[in-house]
Amino acid sequence: MYKYSKILVGLDNSDMDKSLIKAASEVCKLSGSRSVYFVNVLKEMNLPDSIKREFPDILDKAIEERQNEIQEKVNKHFNYTEAEVIINVIVDEGQVTKTILKYAGNEKIDLVILGRKNEQKGGGIQITRIARRIACSLLIIPKGADLKLNKVLVPTDFSDYSKKAVEKAATLLRKSKNANAVLTIQNVYQVPVGYHYTGKSFKEFSEIMKDHAKGDYQKFVNEVDLRNIKLEQTYTLDKDDDITKDIYKTAKKIDADLIVIGAKGRTAAASLFIGSKAEKLIQVDSDIPLLVVRPKGKIAGLMEMLREI
Repeated sequence: MYKYSKILVGLDNSDMDKSLIKAASEVCKLSGSRSVYFVNVLKEMNLPDSIKREFPDILDKAIEERQNEIQEKVNKHFNYTEAEVIINVIVDEGQVTKTILKYAGNEKIDLVILGRKNEQKGGGIQITRIARRIACSLLIIPKGADLKLNKVLVPTDFSDYSKKAVEKAATLLRKSKNANAVLTIQNVYQVPVGYHYTGKSFKEFSEIMKDHAKGDYQKFVNEVDLRNIKLEQTYTLDKDDDITKDIYKTAKKIDADLIVIGAKGRTAAASLFIGSKAEKLIQVDSDIPLLVVRPKGKIAGLMEMLREI
């Protein structure tokens, strides 16, 4: 499993920045990161030409002032000192989603870290847009949350995509050196439409589906490096076609510190591993950090993707 060597952290110069900077420090410790890009985007000013002529350096001054503010926060809260990390503070003017995608692509970023303010619906939409188009992994930190690795939940459908999520979670847990840390693998299974034609009741067929899931689980974990990991498994019957609710209910039940999911691909059109339902994991107002694992790759058709935003 590759390292998150290059991290991009989206900051908005609010109280959330502290949590995101601290999360970047933790990721550096767990993943051997070499460089971090702290990016803040100023809203486009759209100043009249007359104002630009009278005050030609107004934008440059605003950027310089914001860079100093961000740098001060980074100096205060970025506390990883075990190895040398190159810190880059970037302030740009424009649209947040386009700017994040631009720097993530140009700098070949491995992991983007974003914050979610649950009281702002627009923030959730923005994160979803980035998640659909970003060609690397994404870590979402809710307001007020810290990145911890005591209990990690990985929902899985036993696909190659969810296998990458389990591998990444296990790697991070080993790096944390937390002897009490637990990795819980969850499978949400459903009873297929038409089950009654088999002559079985709903309950009987749900047990059949669960037994099959247990068999798939054994094959799945045998193909993943889980040495030195405390492992638990859980199976959830989805009765109302709401996988997201089932996942978060389990996360709350086990008091998860982090949910890790796998993404299907690296292109703009790629959905998450359980399709449109999984996007709700990003959109939902949750207090649990979420890591979307996607292997880093070239963003195909960047300009076309940006036009869709």
